[in-house]
Amino acid sequence: MAHHCTNTDSVIAVPGCTVTQSWSGRTAVLTVSGTLDMLTADTLQDAVGAALRTGPLGLIIDLTAVTFLASAGMSVLIATHDVTEPDIPFAVVAHGFVTARPLALTGLTAVIAVHPTLGAALSAE
Repeated sequence: MAHHCTNTDSVIAVPGCTVTQSWSGRTAVLTVSGTLDMLTADTLQDAVGAALRTGPLGLIIDLTAVTFLASAGMSVLIATHDVTEPDIPFAVVAHGFVTARPLALTGLTAVIAVHPTLGAALSAE
């Protein structure tokens, strides 16, 4: 079954980073593109806060279009996990050397559900 995100509600952007919020049913999907580092991590943190205030039944952060993932970005993922679990299922979409590899090397894949595609993350919700 194909999963489609609909209702793009908001876009938060700073130079080098854009976070778009969309929905798949009652699951909020935050799609991040560009660089996720100490200069842009607050952009994602703000988007997470905005999404959680809407009362989603699940939250997915899609890092597929991220070109650089620094520790500040990973800190936002940890903080998001800490505020959502166990009440709101939380997952990350990451694939390849730029995103999935740093998450695996730091051990975050043992704590946070990481999926290679958005479809896989939506199916797991």
